[in-house]
Amino acid sequence: MRIRKTYAVLGLGRYGSAVAKELVANGLEVIAVDANQRIVNELAAHLPVCKCADVSDPEVIKRLGIGTIDIVIISMANNLEASVMAVTLCKEAGAKMVIAKAANEMHQKILRRVGADHVVFPERESGIRLAKNLLSSGFIDMISLSKDVSIIEIKVKDEWIGKNLIELNLRRQYGFNIIATKSDGRVDVNIDPEETLGADTTLIVIANTANLKNL
Repeated sequence: MRIRKTYAVLGLGRYGSAVAKELVANGLEVIAVDANQRIVNELAAHLPVCKCADVSDPEVIKRLGIGTIDIVIISMANNLEASVMAVTLCKEAGAKMVIAKAANEMHQKILRRVGADHVVFPERESGIRLAKNLLSSGFIDMISLSKDVSIIEIKVKDEWIGKNLIELNLRRQYGFNIIATKSDGRVDVNIDPEETLGADTTLIVIANTANLKNL
């Protein structure tokens, strides 16, 4: 049985609150935290677990149980020192994945150096898009073409390795169309349906968003 992931969003500005709300709206367990009591009060009606705390304090990280959280999103790009402390403390506590928001390329390098697994830029990736990617387990990236249709990059599942697209018949099983494959950094739109899939193959597909839950 697949165990549902748990999330923590540290920093509830426009970006962080968008991530937290989208995850909660999809029924996920989210711990939302901000140091500003006014912000926490405003979001309490939308986020069931919303706390006011300083996440640069090791004792706070411990009390929040961050070490048991699967994915932590740190959304404090306007405060590099606090972001660095939060990333460091979360990784030391045992958080499985830490995603941090960066204000610029230099901040990205620093955040990656102190342990962030993934760094996002708010001007390039909206909070809602990040949340949708997190919700879509196994997806490398997802771009919404419209409310109902998305293009998704999917890692080849273990049970697909060594089989070809004819054998798998993914269109019938999952309701999506494969538009390209990617391997060794090369994208191939001339797909050979008889070629076996390797562990390093990525599928680029277009699908009705409603069908993504089938994955």
